[in-house]
Amino acid sequence: MVFANRDDAGRQLARRLEHLRGQPVVVLGLPRGGVPVAAQVARALGAPLDVIIVRKIGVPFQPELAMGAVGENGARVTDPCIIRAGAIQPQEFAAAEARERATVSARAARYRSRRPRESLTGRVAVVVDDGIATGSTARAACQIARAHGAARVVLAVPVAPPGWEARIGAGADELVCVETPADFYAIGEFYADFAQLTDDDVVACLDLAAREQPAPAGNGPTVATAGDPPGQGAEVQPAAGLVRLAGYLTVPRSALGVVLFAHGSGSSRHSPRNRYVATVLNQAGLGTLLLDLLTPEEGADRSNVFDVELLASRLAEVTSWLRTQPTASQAAIGYFGASTGAAAALWAAAEPGAGIAAVVSRGGRPDLAGPRLAAVTAPTLLIVGGLDTLVVDLNREAQAQLRCESKLAVVPGAAHLFEEPGTLAMAAALARDWFVSHLSALRVGP
Repeated sequence: MVFANRDDAGRQLARRLEHLRGQPVVVLGLPRGGVPVAAQVARALGAPLDVIIVRKIGVPFQPELAMGAVGENGARVTDPCIIRAGAIQPQEFAAAEARERATVSARAARYRSRRPRESLTGRVAVVVDDGIATGSTARAACQIARAHGAARVVLAVPVAPPGWEARIGAGADELVCVETPADFYAIGEFYADFAQLTDDDVVACLDLAAREQPAPAGNGPTVATAGDPPGQGAEVQPAAGLVRLAGYLTVPRSALGVVLFAHGSGSSRHSPRNRYVATVLNQAGLGTLLLDLLTPEEGADRSNVFDVELLASRLAEVTSWLRTQPTASQAAIGYFGASTGAAAALWAAAEPGAGIAAVVSRGGRPDLAGPRLAAVTAPTLLIVGGLDTLVVDLNREAQAQLRCESKLAVVPGAAHLFEEPGTLAMAAALARDWFVSHLSALRVGP
């Protein structure tokens, strides 16, 4: 395994692209999997993030073989050699092009609902995907970027098969790859977490990138003002024992409380899903701390990812740190956990004197908190997808062991990752209402 997840892949890839810092760069993620990778690259380079929407126009009898490609705003490239070799008639090409243009238009409507496409005219287009297999889509994306006016095109990917450069040909001016393993079979085999993403995830990445502003790393949080966009805050590095953890803290003025996020296995503080939930909480007047409970080195050891006691102890230490911060010292504190992070949240909340006002688990494994469940006193909401039947049963069993106020909310039509349309929004609203109700009741001070 080479990468923990797409965020990890993006950070590693960004290190190979440092030479582009200071240039007029636009980072373009290929939806859907390339977007979180591209988000890390854009963050590292201080560059805007966008998507590049492209569709290959496949030969009718061999769809994987591209005879052209189309993009937004009428962008179009063709391969006359393939068209001639395949004896493709004009009406055949036109019909195939019309189908792909319809798809481009539909996706553009989804991804551009909040902001227009970044202009590429005269700029360096860095096209990013989560890996290269055949290379045909990436090559088409490079061609479309050039058709949109890019002065220079860089194609950057975390992983690709040996000899991948020949598959791209002259489509890009520069090719960058982190790993080219000899035993390459599929992109996903080189990721510990290669979960499929949704359009909602893509939009969440774009929204987050648009809100973020460069901020120096440090321990002091930035306080959001009334005019700041939700989610604006600062990188923090609270100490936990001998290590420093990475987090992103947002505290709106007069916050009702602050919610600490404990991520699940293979996820991080940059998780589009948890970022989306955090934004919903921020909009409701709640502070959030998205936190990595393990260092990147620790996360590479899968046994740490499932060490609930270790994760809970880290969460408790950061909670103590948070209570020393001027912007959060008077706020009630809640925990939001996903997957194994939910078990850590409940474990930490069960500690004597923890003083946690509320806990929410999304698609979590509260059962992994075992005998600690009976000691939890914080009101607990367990949110589970209706299609995630095994986890529904595990949550029901865990709820039966809780002695505190608790509720099990099953989101219809949602699987484990809440990637189905509208399901993440429903889960976020449930979490928001639970925290607003319980944290505002315990808020300290004015």
